[in-house]
Amino acid sequence: MGGGGGEKTEKPTSKRRRDAKKKGQVFQSKDVSTVIMLFGIFQMVKIMVPHIHQTMREYMVWVISALGADMESFASSQLLVITVCSILKCVLPLLLAACVLGILAHGIQTRFNVSFEAIKPKFSKLNPISGIKNMFSVKKVFSTGKDLLKVTLLLVLLYNILMKDIVPVSRMIDMHPLRSASQMMSMIFDLVKQVCMAFAVVGFFDFMFERWQFEKDLKMTKQEVKDEFKQMEGNPEIKGRIRRLQRQMAMGRMMQKVPEADLIVRNPTHFAVALKYDPDKNGAPVAVAKGQDELALRIVKMGEEHGVFITENKPLARALYASCDLEREIPAEFYGAVAEILVYIYKAGNREDMFDETKRME
Repeated sequence: MGGGGGEKTEKPTSKRRRDAKKKGQVFQSKDVSTVIMLFGIFQMVKIMVPHIHQTMREYMVWVISALGADMESFASSQLLVITVCSILKCVLPLLLAACVLGILAHGIQTRFNVSFEAIKPKFSKLNPISGIKNMFSVKKVFSTGKDLLKVTLLLVLLYNILMKDIVPVSRMIDMHPLRSASQMMSMIFDLVKQVCMAFAVVGFFDFMFERWQFEKDLKMTKQEVKDEFKQMEGNPEIKGRIRRLQRQMAMGRMMQKVPEADLIVRNPTHFAVALKYDPDKNGAPVAVAKGQDELALRIVKMGEEHGVFITENKPLARALYASCDLEREIPAEFYGAVAEILVYIYKAGNREDMFDETKRME
């Protein structure tokens, strides 16, 4: 799981873990699965010994009886069917148990994660350089050491059991076949139990190593964390560009309303606020546009082009710019100052209806 330069020092993010899970990259110990399957299958064999014995006994009795009967009535196809059925009755439960145990052992470790990404061919694995590196990787060294340990444990257990049971085994020659077979099975089960216990310890350490290796492989570089954050939150440059476009669109809509204004209050070059008063819709003038510096000059210029009344009032322009929100009525403390200007405008324009409303506002 590469990508990005630098040392992998950062813990994997939730997205990193989800992506790995989708790709089938989960940690599990094959030794744990082997121990579970080995122990489970031999327990099934131990339970099924009477059934297997009874099935094989009936089969042998049938075969001997058939051979002693009239050979012309004895069909080879019948022998084949009976033989296959007898074998299946003995073997099929064990095969089903092995399949179920394998699925459970794998599913419990991986939380039953299903992914088809892992079975897709990856031609990068054919790279000989990568193959040589993997031969000397920590994981390969650990795997080799683990295999040597398992072989050593198995040989030691076999040696101990043979040394302990060599005399009883020699006495089986004079025993009844059933008793000797029973004693041999008991020795085999004892060996399997000890092997499972020893391999369970190996499997535990293998599970912990696989978990450590998985977490190590999932770790990210600082650059990968930044790139992932950009993907999730959006590229800051793109987000900044979107914000600029939004501001430009809002500014364009605001400038389109300047010609509709009744009054522009300006502070020569720094601030400008365009106000519109419609007594039928609002109880006070509404700020339809405002700007500072260059934008203020643009508002004033557009107002001049469309014959909007412009007045210069430094304190009022600065206060309106700081206190007024676009498309909102001006605060009550500015009613008096603005009303005086509007009264003058409406008198000059002979707009008696607007003059009366302005006087009431004042």
